[in-house]
Amino acid sequence: MRRQLLGLGATVAGLVAVVVSHPGKAPGMKPAATSKAAGPPPQVSGPVAPSTGGASGSATGKAENYGYGTLDVSVSVSGGRIVDVSVPQLHTLESYSQSIAQQVIPMLRQEVLQAQSANIQGVSGATYTSEAYAYSLQAALTTLGFK
Repeated sequence: MRRQLLGLGATVAGLVAVVVSHPGKAPGMKPAATSKAAGPPPQVSGPVAPSTGGASGSATGKAENYGYGTLDVSVSVSGGRIVDVSVPQLHTLESYSQSIAQQVIPMLRQEVLQAQSANIQGVSGATYTSEAYAYSLQAALTTLGFK
């Protein structure tokens, strides 16, 4: 009985140590920093048309912190359509996060090109990355006056 209690205590202590040492990774937890953190202003290139649907140009949204690193999204719009989306800056805290991001970002790009907006589903298992991507994309689209 005593041996079982020691084993149970060690298991609980180990679980607590893992959760405490990896903030934001436990199920149901929010990332440590929110996307409202101050960052550099969005960058714009090319002419910016009014929000009549004929927007053209390129812009980069602000860098978003998503708990596993930061990323920002660049978007190119021509004739009121999103023609390209990229992630010029991606910094991850660990190699596993880098691996996930490299798999997820092309999927998110395809969703944006299909949806023609920042209103995308995201990728299951990469919720924080998907949300940061959508926030940065929306900031870039707003800068361009794209609705």
